[in-house]
Amino acid sequence: MKKYIHSILFLSFALLATASLADDALDTRTSLNLNEVEKNAFFSEMRQMLSSIQGVIMGIGTENRELIIQSARASGNRMARSTPESIRQKLPQSFKKLGAPTHLLFEELVIRADSDDMATLAEFTGQLMRQCLSCHTQFKAN
Repeated sequence: MKKYIHSILFLSFALLATASLADDALDTRTSLNLNEVEKNAFFSEMRQMLSSIQGVIMGIGTENRELIIQSARASGNRMARSTPESIRQKLPQSFKKLGAPTHLLFEELVIRADSDDMATLAEFTGQLMRQCLSCHTQFKAN
């Protein structure tokens, strides 16, 4: 029985590895060609942006304007300015054309959170997330 389970696990991992390689071959997104240190910093920023979106959505759901403001501010222009120079130099102009406006949308969300109704904030957050999706559709960090 153990041998059978090990065989199934081995085949499962082999299939997953093969599927992963096939996905890489079909992945036509532009690579940002970051080294390991840069990737870690870059992915940290991406996780912060995802955390910001989560906080904004939670803030909208609970009508907590301060949570929306704090969450959006964390991914605004300060984040963009704190990106390491080695990463900035590698980013193609097409990435920058998406990234800069996305950070500005977070800043606009900070301003709108003071007065817009929650439905409008939710719709605006959807527009902001379209920017995120567009970027993730076009670029990869490996």
